[in-house]
Amino acid sequence: MKPNKNRWLIALSAISIHISIGAAYAYSVYTIPLGESMGWSVSSVTIAFTVMMTLGGASAAVFGRFVERNGPRKSAMLAAVLFGLGQAGSGFAVSIDSLTLFILSYGLLSGIGLGIGYISPVSTLVKWFPDRRGLATGMAVLGFGSGALITAPVAASLMESVGITTTFYILGGSYFLLMTAGALYIAPPLAGWLPKGMKENVASGKEKIRDLSQLTARESVKTKHFWMLWTIMLINTSAGIMMISVASPMAQSIGGMTAGAAAVMVGIMGIFNGAGRIGWAAASDYLSRPVVFIIFFIIQLVAFVTLPVIGSAILFQILIFLVVSCYGGGFSNLPAFIADLFGTKELGAIHGYLLTTWSLGGLIGPTLVSQIYAATGSYIPVFYVFIGLIIVALVISIMLKANIRGVRKEQAQTTRKVA
Repeated sequence: MKPNKNRWLIALSAISIHISIGAAYAYSVYTIPLGESMGWSVSSVTIAFTVMMTLGGASAAVFGRFVERNGPRKSAMLAAVLFGLGQAGSGFAVSIDSLTLFILSYGLLSGIGLGIGYISPVSTLVKWFPDRRGLATGMAVLGFGSGALITAPVAASLMESVGITTTFYILGGSYFLLMTAGALYIAPPLAGWLPKGMKENVASGKEKIRDLSQLTARESVKTKHFWMLWTIMLINTSAGIMMISVASPMAQSIGGMTAGAAAVMVGIMGIFNGAGRIGWAAASDYLSRPVVFIIFFIIQLVAFVTLPVIGSAILFQILIFLVVSCYGGGFSNLPAFIADLFGTKELGAIHGYLLTTWSLGGLIGPTLVSQIYAATGSYIPVFYVFIGLIIVALVISIMLKANIRGVRKEQAQTTRKVA
């Protein structure tokens, strides 16, 4: 059976959606211009970003079933309207000097659009790439991580030439068009479709399609696999966001780096965040998702044990880059891991539930580091707290891998008995 779409163009459509919503990470480029031109305080301006990030994970969970019921096209179109309107509405809020409207536009509307847009293409993308689930989701999530790299210089240039208000209008319209273009092409494959090479291998018995189960979202949350995956994602996300939130001052305090060198390091961290999303996801197609997560926590354990006593700025940066790559890799591996464990029946809804770790991690990581630093005046105790959390995550990852192996063994025995 021939596909009704080109799967690489489906991937490109997903990337176009994720690049647009990924522009949210470029928010810091607006902070100083808004403060200088509007007189808004930095803390007030930051509220909009906090609301957006919180709603990004929360709306993914709330609207997961909506995505499954209405399909990727309608869901992505809704995301395009909300995200584009939120960005353009931010420009209008600036034009009438309304901080409240700015928070509602950039934070509320764009935040909901971000969450829906994040999960809309994922389940469809996994169905188009049953042979390369990790690579497929890695490409989309790489687009999300790259959005800020594209938007930041463009937004800065536009603000200098046409002002903040018009910048938001232009970018809001651009995001809407780019996301709409992706939404109009994206669609699930025909029932029973498989890529040519995989179809031949399945027919000859060389390869089997072996999802551990086919569960609904409601059924999946009742399983221990769901909560084991939820826990390791929460710890991985908290550790990564903690590191990102204090990378510059930590580099100066512990790594002995200058402010300028630390700023360069922060920029390079963005590259490793993106590279980790595609690199670890592609590797998981060969190593398996459980093994990749075990590697994540081994790397982070070594890094967090070493960082407090390190004396080399170069080694300090290498370890930070590895931790950040694990953070990005966790998000790109998550959809493929969900498909492996629970199938593609309601992948979007399950993905939404698991993305609550995104919102909680964004709260836990920065809160822990700020409170510990305020109490001790040092970043060193932060590492000891996270070493304990990472050990827990490593143990759970090993247990999850062993449990999956046990279930597959039981399934194989059952199949032989039936045969």
